[in-house]
Amino acid sequence: MLGYDDKRNFFRMLLNSPCELKVSDDESTRSIQAVCKDISATGMSFEVEEQSIELGTKVFVSIESTSSQIPSLTATAKVVRSESASDTSCTIGVEILEMK
Repeated sequence: MLGYDDKRNFFRMLLNSPCELKVSDDESTRSIQAVCKDISATGMSFEVEEQSIELGTKVFVSIESTSSQIPSLTATAKVVRSESASDTSCTIGVEILEMK
């Protein structure tokens, strides 16, 4: 594809879907509500109401389907990017380790 500026290996599909993340770090395992912004074959990005989530943290993702024709998605992933979006929220990027 000549002239294609985004050099990703896979195309991203925009979702903007509410989901639940179970964050498993050194302190504890906790559930937080998030918005899945997009998904690709190898990763996802989320907006969460936390200031930051450490790189390397494991998260368990659950996205409920709103259609009987599309199954719900669950996955295990690892945080590879965490950027502050505001004083109370951040955007995280995860690498999918396992999809169920």
